[in-house]
Amino acid sequence: MKELESKKGFICDMDGVIYHGSTLLPGAKEFVDWLQKEEKDFLFLTNNSSKTRKELQMKLQTMGINVEEKHFYTSALATASFLRKQCPGGSAYVIGDTGLTNAMYNVGFLMNNADPDYVVLGETRTYNYEMMEKATQLVMKGAKLIGCNYDVTGPVDGGIAPATRALISPIEMASGKQAYFVGKPNPLMMRHGLNTLDVANEDAVIIGDRMDTDIVAGIEAGIDTVLVLSGVTSIETMKEFAYRPRYIFDGVGDVIK
Repeated sequence: MKELESKKGFICDMDGVIYHGSTLLPGAKEFVDWLQKEEKDFLFLTNNSSKTRKELQMKLQTMGINVEEKHFYTSALATASFLRKQCPGGSAYVIGDTGLTNAMYNVGFLMNNADPDYVVLGETRTYNYEMMEKATQLVMKGAKLIGCNYDVTGPVDGGIAPATRALISPIEMASGKQAYFVGKPNPLMMRHGLNTLDVANEDAVIIGDRMDTDIVAGIEAGIDTVLVLSGVTSIETMKEFAYRPRYIFDGVGDVIK
């Protein structure tokens, strides 16, 4: 515990770690208060693409946690940054919420449902068959298929809901094309997190609830990993993977106990 508390930089997931849907998880506020009191460098690195930085800041604020906007980075921002470098001034057919559409607009991408360079998909509650059909047709005409993250499911109030990889799967199957996923565990996302924290790998740690994104991302980036059991992973499902986290806790509040 002393070794963990001595870390200088903390990369922290949000869904299943800080909150579950609209419910603040036990110990989360105390953990964030500790980060600020100890003047730790920290970044909330979330695969959820639906919200903007400001919306995430306001969500935590309503839960009693006050954090500056600079401490948030999403898979939507990572996706927009990646596409801006790949195809400056390009266009996309975007299926997603405000976090994704705003990020795409902010890097100069045009919304295009006729002949886009890319079809980009993130989390959304407005997904329907018409969108799926349109996206499939555009991909078959040559648009490249991009997923904001690799998550199959995500925690919501009342349980688990389909996430980006589940939503994009029908388009992959119908078009015969494979999507490229930008969020964790893609090194692009982790590189931004580590560059933002500006700490050495041995001084950083990632805290998450998913073995297939958070934990493997940390292992491959060469930083210590903390799995919390407050999200989608249990001790039983953890054993299905060939790798293990460095630390395992019931919740993020246990990190500072």
